[in-house]
Amino acid sequence: MTTGRVAIVDLGLGNLHSVAKAFERAGAKAELSADPDVLQRADRLVMPGQGAFKECAHALAGEVGEAVRAWIDTGRPYLGICLGMQALFEESEEAPGEKGLGIFPGSVKRFGTNLRDAEGRKLKVPHIGWNQIESRHPVFENEEWYYFVHSYYCVPDDESLVVATTDYGGPFCSAIARDNVLACQFHPEKSQHAGARLIGHFLGDVAWN
Repeated sequence: MTTGRVAIVDLGLGNLHSVAKAFERAGAKAELSADPDVLQRADRLVMPGQGAFKECAHALAGEVGEAVRAWIDTGRPYLGICLGMQALFEESEEAPGEKGLGIFPGSVKRFGTNLRDAEGRKLKVPHIGWNQIESRHPVFENEEWYYFVHSYYCVPDDESLVVATTDYGGPFCSAIARDNVLACQFHPEKSQHAGARLIGHFLGDVAWN
């Protein structure tokens, strides 16, 4: 496995240190930073985040956002986690008028207010806890369980971006992949063995995209 230096984009949102620790356990040298120069010197870029889309959009409105766009343009590996996935799209219902990075056409929608499971029981929003994915993408194992914490989910205009779905009162996009970009709505750093395996894929030599 090739690890190299992993830069974790510090947007000041969520427990970034748990993400750094997860990558360090996988053998990577992980550095938290909002310095565009530090981000550009890394071998892989990870953008996590928990919280509000508005704060995320504001944090990415300047040099940090431009650095992330430039990074993706270079073709080097990018992993987005939670808000780091949502920020790749154009806009979110959570913060009308605020702009995402616009890497991919599409938007971020809120779960409905009357979600039901297969037995008819009402589901709570936010969606918190373990849930399964459905995927045929090589980076995942179908029906793996991952840990989720979110009220919003991504709706890409291009459905071919979607490489994993999860059911929560109906299917939603839980991961996307295109070229050098991989992003997931769930939290691999909180997902035990499945999360560690995904991080290992991202760090590895084997093509994951």
